[in-house]
Amino acid sequence: MKNWFKAAGINAIKAVAQTAIAMIGTSKVIGDVDWVMVVSAASLAGMLSLLMSVASIPEAEA
Repeated sequence: MKNWFKAAGINAIKAVAQTAIAMIGTSKVIGDVDWVMVVSAASLAGMLSLLMSVASIPEAEA
């Protein structure tokens, strides 16, 4: 179970970083970045990643 938490956390961090990079990349200059939107979208991506990890937990380990 400890390994699952570590893997789920790493996946969530990757999702947050990828989403933030994508959102920042849509602006022409750094001054035009809507930071509230970046944080909001990145947070949502992290939560969705964790929920997808929960959905993939096997019901019983063999």
